[in-house]
Amino acid sequence: MVENLVKIKDLTPRSRGVNIIAKVVSKKPERVVSSQYDRSEHRLSEALIADETGAISLVLWDERVDEINEGDTVKISNAFIKLYRGRMQLNLGRFGKVESLELNIPEVNVENNLSERQVGQTGGSFRRTGSKPRFKRTSRRET
Repeated sequence: MVENLVKIKDLTPRSRGVNIIAKVVSKKPERVVSSQYDRSEHRLSEALIADETGAISLVLWDERVDEINEGDTVKISNAFIKLYRGRMQLNLGRFGKVESLELNIPEVNVENNLSERQVGQTGGSFRRTGSKPRFKRTSRRET
């Protein structure tokens, strides 16, 4: 198996080298997007994966779209968290791996979906965005 397995509930916006075993709860239909760098086209899909502690979106690019299906139990190795529009997503990047396992996870927790929470980074922790600003802007008076 994989060493240093983590549970989904323990992921943070700074998680790197993530190793997880989870069930693919759902998978969105693929779409084609253009790269912001070179305008090349890429296939993209998102899968909601979950374990007994929580759920998170897994982003799948190009050939990886075909590597997993809804209902599969997967082993994800060397993934990382990326914030996209203030929400956490699990990404494989260049060095991550995903593979199907012959393992059944009977119950998963989709109520604790980390990708549904809006987060912002502050130091080493994360907080919900939308909080009151620390400094209030005041207008300057002419003297």
